Amino acid sequence: MAFEKVKRSDNYSEWYNNLVKNADLAEHADVKGCMVIKPYGYAIWEKMQAQLDKMFKQTGHVNAYFPLLIPKSFFEKEEKNAEGFAKECAVVTHYRLKVDENRKIIVDPEAKLEEELIIRPTSEAIIWNTYKGWIQSYRDLPLLINQWANVMRWEMRTRLFLRTSEFLWQEGHTAHASSEEAIIETKQMLEVYADFAENFMGVPVIKGVKTENERFAGAVETYCIEGLMQDGKALQMGTSHFLGQNFAKAFDVKFQSKEGKLEYVWATSWGVSTRLIGALIMAHSDDEGLVLPPNLAPIQVVIVPIYRSDEDFDKISMAVNDIKKKLEFLGVSVKYDNRDTHKPGYKFAEWELKGVPLRIGIGPRDLENGTVELARRDTKEKSVVSIEGIDQHVKQLLEEIQNSIYKKAFTFRDSSIHEVNSWEEFKDVLENKGGFISAHWDGTGETEEKIKELTKATIRCIPLDSKLEDGTCVFSGKPSKQRVLFAKAY
Repeated sequence: MAFEKVKRSDNYSEWYNNLVKNADLAEHADVKGCMVIKPYGYAIWEKMQAQLDKMFKQTGHVNAYFPLLIPKSFFEKEEKNAEGFAKECAVVTHYRLKVDENRKIIVDPEAKLEEELIIRPTSEAIIWNTYKGWIQSYRDLPLLINQWANVMRWEMRTRLFLRTSEFLWQEGHTAHASSEEAIIETKQMLEVYADFAENFMGVPVIKGVKTENERFAGAVETYCIEGLMQDGKALQMGTSHFLGQNFAKAFDVKFQSKEGKLEYVWATSWGVSTRLIGALIMAHSDDEGLVLPPNLAPIQVVIVPIYRSDEDFDKISMAVNDIKKKLEFLGVSVKYDNRDTHKPGYKFAEWELKGVPLRIGIGPRDLENGTVELARRDTKEKSVVSIEGIDQHVKQLLEEIQNSIYKKAFTFRDSSIHEVNSWEEFKDVLENKGGFISAHWDGTGETEEKIKELTKATIRCIPLDSKLEDGTCVFSGKPSKQRVLFAKAY
């Protein structure tokens, strides 16, 4: 195919950018910092969205939609939240344009808004102002709402899917009668995210808690899932926040308890975004293109006919249509690439680039023998199998591919967690090995910031399964009670 390939090992960043472009996933928009998600990239997002939406509804959540624009006064009510996002906010100040005497379009100076509007960087402010009218009694709780939306965070340095000024995401916002119930919700949604990442994306994750410095602005506690990409850098793939009563107090959201007392509501919020597509690309793909796990591949099986005559093509098409119907009956998404504008070799390369998990090749000789050739995208293995029972064979093989992709990523992740006990060892591992560094930390924000300043490594999380153990901080030498995970990150 006519495009320049970049090896992953030569330049990881350029390899990633080229792959996003060449696989037809997305491109930079003419609006600075924004992207156009192309149909194939959006199809992956639709698969993610459909599965997550199903999981959210299975846990009792319902979808709603809230305004894109947030009055500045709402945004200011929760100070930590406003301060945390202030530098990334885009602001609407006028509501009309006009044509001047030179026929140029200008902002109408007479159409200045009485109150400036913030384009949502996140929706806690507008949602909690709304919840004030929805919640009066314990009978109105819990309130379990999710929103699929776009948000705007004015980023200076952008990268397709991983960090753009506008991106798509979901944000859950729930209200509860007790802190215990809200914490259970926060942890439950973290488990939903971890389940999705591992069993659908094929990406093993570490579940943990963020430090105070890395916590979501306005949260009491932030839980996260952290994945490791093939270049040894970490990626925060999802967060779930216990918000305490901070937003309820800011927006005066109270409820009458069973005992008749007026109390502030307890809150959570949680979200994942199109950044997950970036994670999917970086966790599995190779020099030939995307490697997509079957559970999220828009096309799970592509069938390519190999023929010389119209008569051969007609016979092959009859057999393919039968195979296609059987596979689709089992819930497998199939594309029959019967284009006569491209040769089989071109099609093989194209679908390999796009990461289709399984390719079926079929020609006249295959028809005579009652067989087809199967080619796996993940391992490049090929096999000849009987057309008889092909549907069940393919179904099982797709499950095997899904498991194989996860196991490969898991092995890489586990071999990339390095335990260190000194500052020199810390720096050596960071520069020469990468991955997660398990190290003691004295628990202070000052030490955390100093390490970040000197090495660009951050504390990704305090793992939930981290055991208490006495030690000394690798940087300050002060006492420490447990190890945390450091890494360079996206």
